[in-house]
Amino acid sequence: MKQLNVGVIGTGWCGGIRAIAAANSALVGPLHIAEVNEARLAEVTGLVNPVSTTTSWEDLVGNPDIEALIISATPETTHYPMTKAALEAGKHVLLEKPIAITLDEADDLIETAEAKGLKFTIGYSQRFNAKQALAKRSLNDGSLGDPVSILVSRHIARSLGSKIGSRTKLSPAAMESTHDLDFAFWLLEPRRPVRVYSQMAWGARKAEHGVPDVQYVTVTMDDGVVVNVGGGWSLPPGYPNFASTWIEVLGTEGALLMDASHKDIIFNTMDKGVEFPLSTMPGEYVDHVYAGPMERETTHFLEAVAYDRPVMVEPRLARMTMEVYLAADISAERNQVVELPLAKEEIAAALAAVGTS
Repeated sequence: MKQLNVGVIGTGWCGGIRAIAAANSALVGPLHIAEVNEARLAEVTGLVNPVSTTTSWEDLVGNPDIEALIISATPETTHYPMTKAALEAGKHVLLEKPIAITLDEADDLIETAEAKGLKFTIGYSQRFNAKQALAKRSLNDGSLGDPVSILVSRHIARSLGSKIGSRTKLSPAAMESTHDLDFAFWLLEPRRPVRVYSQMAWGARKAEHGVPDVQYVTVTMDDGVVVNVGGGWSLPPGYPNFASTWIEVLGTEGALLMDASHKDIIFNTMDKGVEFPLSTMPGEYVDHVYAGPMERETTHFLEAVAYDRPVMVEPRLARMTMEVYLAADISAERNQVVELPLAKEEIAAALAAVGTS
């Protein structure tokens, strides 16, 4: 089989994981990386031995030999222009979430990819966790009966929250709970959200970056199923490393309760005290194995391109998730229920509230 010619734009935390996954894949031949931080570029170059490196993402988009691009760049405002250029150049794209900043941008990317017959998918890596996959199977095979409600509570450490909040002023719903909204909507396909109510709570993060500590979102689906998602980013630095999650999927014939709080491994040293390893959302390499979902997600994209298979995260569902977290921000601002689909003036209000209009 002919190996793929692949490029990775942005090789920070997530982009570095994806670059290593691509380099380790037998599906990938030539690998190219682009990174503006020259020290990080040198570090990742040593890890993946690419055939070319650059500090300019345009070099990869303009390379006619590259068939597929993984775009993991920050800040999130770069997602649309980079992805638009890549799709216009005929590249298949795996784009880190969010799909875009505005719904118009998301629509443009989806339409461009469809018009050109390209694979286009969004990095909602939690679908590739075993526990989330179990929830999907348990609904699909009828074990839980008809779904009644889904609850996900996720909290991350303020060190990561500070990193996110310092680069883009987006809400916890947009930057953290978006993964769990996507997960819930994936479970409930083909149901669609019709109503959103959200509240924010302010605390330690307000003075630091002007963002709430937590945001809770209640979504009503078109058949009455209720989705409750809570997301916060103000846990103290020591516990856990990055993400603590609780999931409940209730149905007419059963319930699935899943603890993903990462308390199963305790690492205690004189130097650092108690730590909880392997608790990051994307996962991490542990010598020869990978613990977490992002490596498998990256390989899935490469397989979709190489074997012409459908991508798991269909961009129109990512667009729906984006509309819901925009509605959640509007709801929290107005202290009102918001009906879907959003009107144009409501979208403008949501973007103005986060300083992106």
